[in-house]
Amino acid sequence: MELDEGDGRLLEALQQGLPLTSRPYEALGRRAGMSETEVLRRLERFHAGGWINRMGLIVRHHELGYRANAMMVWALPPERVSEVGRTMARYPFVTLCYRRRPSPPEWPYNLFCMIHGRDREAVLGHRDRLVEELGLHGIPQEVLFSTRRFKQRGAWYLQGGGRRPERPAAAGEA
Repeated sequence: MELDEGDGRLLEALQQGLPLTSRPYEALGRRAGMSETEVLRRLERFHAGGWINRMGLIVRHHELGYRANAMMVWALPPERVSEVGRTMARYPFVTLCYRRRPSPPEWPYNLFCMIHGRDREAVLGHRDRLVEELGLHGIPQEVLFSTRRFKQRGAWYLQGGGRRPERPAAAGEA
């Protein structure tokens, strides 16, 4: 996909994140020197061309009072992973849920979900609710609490601040 000067301006503006306003695409357009309609048209083209797969939210949970977070890992029978994962992802306290290929015997886990809570007890309570409501008794699992925070940022589309596009890695790519 060929990018023009306007695409570059939009990608540069988008790398700063969406403004927290009732009209984020209009504000993004002001940053990029274009109308809200033009922003939406270009974003649709980026999506159709595979440059943007999805737009998501990065929540800085610590600033919101959530002091504990853990990655829950589960070793489900392969035939249950998709169904359990889809159901698990619907819970309001599950902020991320995805399937991974296990590496037995050291790492048998094939379903991962992130849970944030105000404290460790809240996170463990959410885990217990998942076990009970999804029938996960006896399923091997681990609770991996975070011990450090790393810098969180959204996708970067331009290399080195220039106009050379860089295709973002798809989920699961390194």
